[in-house]
Amino acid sequence: MFLGTHTPRLDDKGRLILPAKFRDELAGGVVLTKGQERCLYGFPLDEFQRIAGQLRAQPMTHKAARAYSRVFFASAHDEAPDKQGRVTIPAHLRDYAGLDRDLVVIGASSRIEIWDKQAWETYLNDSEDDFADIEEGVLPGGL
Repeated sequence: MFLGTHTPRLDDKGRLILPAKFRDELAGGVVLTKGQERCLYGFPLDEFQRIAGQLRAQPMTHKAARAYSRVFFASAHDEAPDKQGRVTIPAHLRDYAGLDRDLVVIGASSRIEIWDKQAWETYLNDSEDDFADIEEGVLPGGL
C-alpha cells in the first residue's frame, strides 16, 4: 500500500527519483499513465495488469469503458527503475500533467500519483472543504 506525500524533483533528463518508501514495491517495474485531474498514475505491474483485466471484462459496447481504456492504455508507459530508483517520465506525460521541476508524489493506496507541486497545492486547497463535508454513505462501511 502506498501512503504519504513526497516532494522530489525532475532532473534535466525528465527523470524522477522514486521516493525510497515506494522503491521496493516498484522495483519490478512501474506503469505510468494519465490520471484524472491532470496528474499521472503510477502502478506496480501486477496492479496495472489487474486493472487491465477489469477493463477487458467490460463489454465493447460500453461507451465510457471504451473511452477510458483508450486514454488509459494509449498513454501508458512501462519503465523499470534504475539502480538509483529513477524512472523517466516521457515528454507526453510530463506535458499532460504540467510537470516542470518541483513535484509531489503521493501514495494513493494501490498506486502513486505524480503531480506538479503547484497543481497539487491548488487541488489540495480546493478540495479540503469537500473532504470535510463528505457525508455518511459516500464511503463504503463508513469510518
